[in-house]
Amino acid sequence: MRGNLFIVAAPSGAGKSSLVNAVLEIEPTISLSISFTSRGARPGERHAQHYHFVSKDEFETMIAAGEFFEHAVVHGDYKGTARQSVEPQLAAGRDVLLEIDWQGARQVRAKIPEAITVFILPPSRAALDERMRKRGQDSEAVIQQRLAAAREEMSHLHDFDYVIVNEDFDAAVQEMRSIFIASRLRRAQQLERHAALVQGLLADD
Repeated sequence: MRGNLFIVAAPSGAGKSSLVNAVLEIEPTISLSISFTSRGARPGERHAQHYHFVSKDEFETMIAAGEFFEHAVVHGDYKGTARQSVEPQLAAGRDVLLEIDWQGARQVRAKIPEAITVFILPPSRAALDERMRKRGQDSEAVIQQRLAAAREEMSHLHDFDYVIVNEDFDAAVQEMRSIFIASRLRRAQQLERHAALVQGLLADD
């Protein structure tokens, strides 16, 4: 049976990665697809753990070769999901989760309409501003650019199936997990998963 494709998007500073990592710890059957990016690694980031870091030329070569499931320019750098990271796992029946932006989500939904999409919101603009500043990695000009980009990102939340407000972290983790569990219980999947059971239950005596 084909696996589920989950897409999680959020503006920078909404806590998406922390939420996803917490959910994956209690949902080990879901594979996180590691994106490719042409930007340099930030402090604490590791190649093949947080991203596959490649040069702009390498990324463009991969685009030309049709190797990406989706890709977009984010904050001036390329970011994308390789086909090899998604399609074989779905075909093998494994659930896959993509952490991508709204542009990537739109590309994926065009190819896989049944993908389940989740958007994460911060509890307020003040909280978003505070979270960005706590990183201590960016200048004021960069922070303002990221805040503007976050507003643009949030304007596309209507494209998503589910919206989670990340105010109480533990509650948000449980809400995301509930979405994943409920998605696996959709009728079409359950009828395929339990075909013999349903056939037996409905059989004439």
